[in-house]
Amino acid sequence: MKWSPGLAALTSEAIQILREGVAESRNPVILFSAGKDSTVLAHLALRAFYPSRPPMPLLHVDSTWEFSELLAFRDAFASEHRFDLIVYANEEGRSRGLNPFEHGDLYTTVMRTDALKQALDRGSFDVIFGGARRDEEKTRAKERIVSVRGEHHTWDPRAQRPELWMTHNWRRGPEQTIRAYPLSNWTEVDIWAYIKAHQLPISSLYLARARKVVERSGALIVVDDPLRMRWRTDDQPREMIVRFRTLGCWPVTAAISSNADSIECVVAETVSSAMSERQGRVSDEGSLEAQKRQGYF
Repeated sequence: MKWSPGLAALTSEAIQILREGVAESRNPVILFSAGKDSTVLAHLALRAFYPSRPPMPLLHVDSTWEFSELLAFRDAFASEHRFDLIVYANEEGRSRGLNPFEHGDLYTTVMRTDALKQALDRGSFDVIFGGARRDEEKTRAKERIVSVRGEHHTWDPRAQRPELWMTHNWRRGPEQTIRAYPLSNWTEVDIWAYIKAHQLPISSLYLARARKVVERSGALIVVDDPLRMRWRTDDQPREMIVRFRTLGCWPVTAAISSNADSIECVVAETVSSAMSERQGRVSDEGSLEAQKRQGYF
């Protein structure tokens, strides 16, 4: 396996962005999904401010349909590294029983987008660090590293500022906030190279093992909670050796058939794959850009 020759430079760049952002903020926060990218970002924050604790909490927006393994990893990671962890869910949406099986875009808007904006307003956060990378999806490729958000956290791709020679503009008006993406220039392989190099613990969902799945429109959906599963009469649950390349709400995140049960095997499989990393996000079938304009991550 060939590691990215620029991994050290990418690491230095990310750490510098974290330090700049904190210096320019009043109340920063890290968005933490407990996926591989946000785990790497949180680890970089630990390094950026060592030996002090990172001067910002982790914020997890709980859609209420998260993988149970992911929640366990989230809590363990925050506790081990002494992060303050804020967990926020849209209780109004929960009370309405919104779910990804039946409510599609409405569920995403209420339980993801609206919940995130509510959490940011509640915490009065002005610089919000996220783990998004430009190579993940075409809409994310439009983002600047330092991305200005308008009133109500809306995003206008035409109003983004130039970033010549890696110079970042952190200025913001009274109604504006900043979304900062220190991993913008990283690739999926870079993420795994960093995890391997630092022996970084990650969610076990990224490693292959036997899991109960059902097939929906060609996608392998892991049944994380049988009691909450919306079963169909033609469902034929079976055990398969699968893992995930990307993580979201379990009813709309497809697993891949794989025998990669170690970081080394995951890296080798990732390098040889011709498939998109986010192909397993069933929820990406709509317009991600439209969601982002409304304030989505």
